[in-house]
Amino acid sequence: MDTLDAIRQRRSVRQYKKKLPSENDIKTILEAARWAPSGLNNQPWRFLIIKDKVKKDGLAKFTKYGEIIKDAPLTIVVFIDNADSYNREKDLMAIGACIQNMMLEAYSKGLGACWLGEILNRKKEVIEYLDLNEDLELMAVVTLGYGDEEITKSCRKPLKNLILNLK
Repeated sequence: MDTLDAIRQRRSVRQYKKKLPSENDIKTILEAARWAPSGLNNQPWRFLIIKDKVKKDGLAKFTKYGEIIKDAPLTIVVFIDNADSYNREKDLMAIGACIQNMMLEAYSKGLGACWLGEILNRKKEVIEYLDLNEDLELMAVVTLGYGDEEITKSCRKPLKNLILNLK
């Protein structure tokens, strides 16, 4: 599949079938994530895979979009390891690229995914709930599974409206 076609066709999926993605697909998605560019190749991302229903339901309590987490067969919680960070702004951009790689690889495997960020409003509570090292900072939750919803069309602003012209 052409890369631009994949970028244009990928959609956020919020409802899932109960079927769990294969271990191989999960590993391949994380492999795509780790190949994202990062400043000085520091690779500041860390991943926590949660399949356990009780743990997912507990995580869901920290966001108004908790039903998406509960419905998904698994979630991948993405963190920045501040101990491995060398430039916060660059590392945050790298985390975004990492997550985009995950989303595109999931799409290429016929899986649905949704990038959830509202949960960041309670990131300290999430770290406590998950009982993780204080150097880890929550960046996003990505739900993953086989989509069980009709995929809708999307639109974007015209490119000419996004390009700035020098005066």
